[in-house]
Amino acid sequence: MSAVESTSVIIFGASGDLTYRKLVPAFYHLFGKDRLPENFHVLGLSRSEWDDETFRNRMEEGVKQFASDSFSQESWKAFREKLHYYPFDLSDAEGYRACAKHLAGIEKQKTNRMYYLATAPQFFPIAIQHLGDNGMVDDRDGWRRVIVEKPFGHDLQSAHQLNDTIHRYLREEQIYRIDHYLAKETVQNILVLRFGNTIFEPLWNRNYIDHVQITAAESVDVGHRGGYYDDSGVLRDMFQNHLLQLLSLVAMEAPASFDADALRNEKVKALATVRPIPLEKVYANVIIGQYEGYLKTKEVASNSRTPTYAAARLYLDNWRWQGVPFYLRSGKALKEKSTEILIQFNAPPHVMFPLEMGETIRANLLSICIQPHEGIHLRFEAKVPDTPAKMRSVDMDFHYDDDFGHLAIPEAYERLLLNALNGDASLFTRADGIEEAWRIIDPILTVCEAGVVPIAKYPKGSWGPKEANDFMGQHGHEWRLGCVSD
Repeated sequence: MSAVESTSVIIFGASGDLTYRKLVPAFYHLFGKDRLPENFHVLGLSRSEWDDETFRNRMEEGVKQFASDSFSQESWKAFREKLHYYPFDLSDAEGYRACAKHLAGIEKQKTNRMYYLATAPQFFPIAIQHLGDNGMVDDRDGWRRVIVEKPFGHDLQSAHQLNDTIHRYLREEQIYRIDHYLAKETVQNILVLRFGNTIFEPLWNRNYIDHVQITAAESVDVGHRGGYYDDSGVLRDMFQNHLLQLLSLVAMEAPASFDADALRNEKVKALATVRPIPLEKVYANVIIGQYEGYLKTKEVASNSRTPTYAAARLYLDNWRWQGVPFYLRSGKALKEKSTEILIQFNAPPHVMFPLEMGETIRANLLSICIQPHEGIHLRFEAKVPDTPAKMRSVDMDFHYDDDFGHLAIPEAYERLLLNALNGDASLFTRADGIEEAWRIIDPILTVCEAGVVPIAKYPKGSWGPKEANDFMGQHGHEWRLGCVSD
């Protein structure tokens, strides 16, 4: 086969918000950093009756808004020529052949192609089937890759069916399932923190760690996404993907290399050890809630039981983590926006220092701050000066802004798109990982949707329902945030 001389990205659903806010601004950043292939094209596809010029003008607005830190008219003038548009209905089987002909006219040579499904999830199997039936994912004349956005399935059964459909037309190595949390610099730093520093890994087990908390708090409410959110809820929207991905990075064993398969093998192994919650025990291990006013949101059913908040207690049945609870929580309309992982170590077995009446020594905490205050905090005890042995908690802090500058952290989609173009799947989820995550969440969904678990109400701007605090207190724990003032 002769050398492939160009690369095309074909975006299905190109008139949508994702392309405007994330994808084209990310490509523009990569272009400015000279990280795109030399002969590179983007073809946007959607039903909108646009032409190239309309698409370019629309994308210029998005780049100016969401890539303003690097925008220049000169750079944009060169980049805009790489953007093309073709009106297209992805459910029209006949349209794929016409689209392929139009694309060939842009490429004019053998070309690598990356298809990006920025569409509603019900169109994923339709687009892939038509691409396969029309030979558009055959990789005889260059590689062919498909990026699939989340949500990937609605439950375990639908995720398994979607994987089966995709595998009829694509090999697993051609599929890139996106979870943008995995591309955040601070998420990638979990592996460096654990396996690049010998002071942490020897302590990273049941002998030294009391419990783990993983929090993804959002200060915004559902807003104008009531219809979508009421069909998904926090368990599908956050737990099945983002929170369980973070859990796998915290809990996994060290891979033999940074190779994508080696890394994903260990993540899947970690998820496979998560103990399923029996249906009769979901009530005791899960709290769900709704913020006050959710039922008045446009396109939300007046009697909706969709949770906007959830907290869960999970255990991993393996040698490293046996008996260590992992607490996961996420919610909308909470006090502050914060995503973090908090490791609470065991308290000292004996305290020889004098304590005041009712005082106890506080356990050491390690907080991995993912957003928005990216960094790491370590809390430990120190002697208060000019006292016999009075102790006080102090922090050692690392912040990305302080050490690398405020522009050091690229947007997550920038890293994901570059990795996909380079054939690096390490930041993308694999079929077995998707299904393991659904295996964990499915029993919780079954019980919650059946009305067995009551929905607790909580006021906007709080840290969630009171029941979630009581839930932690049952095991002598409390919710903590080391990255914000809670």
